[in-house]
Amino acid sequence: MLKYKTKKIIDCSDWDKLVTDTYKKPYRFQQQDGCQSRGMVNITIPDDNKYEEEEMNNSIPFELNGDEMGVKFEVWLNTSPDDTEKEFNPQFKWENKMFWDRNFYPNLQTVANDLHERGLIEAGDYIININW
Repeated sequence: MLKYKTKKIIDCSDWDKLVTDTYKKPYRFQQQDGCQSRGMVNITIPDDNKYEEEEMNNSIPFELNGDEMGVKFEVWLNTSPDDTEKEFNPQFKWENKMFWDRNFYPNLQTVANDLHERGLIEAGDYIININW
């Protein structure tokens, strides 16, 4: 008999909306890690693997499309987009948002675990469908 697992598929834009609405911060999963291609990302919630979170940065340069990407969840959580806005040209509000989307973001698993702890997503196997 063929073995299989049931996984719940989350559209990337729905994931972004949940994260943005919950934390009140810019967030676009597809833009992370150098802009992800169309495809599917598997995630199990909750997951105790802390390795990736430990490898995240405590800070990164205020640079649009910079080489350094990703910050620790607590750094992201405790930073307001207003705090970083002054680092970019005030005439181009989109630069700060793009910085958050492409460079200043937390670890996916850590966010998923936190959303689970808040009761916003149930435990299970999920697929985030990236389709732009």
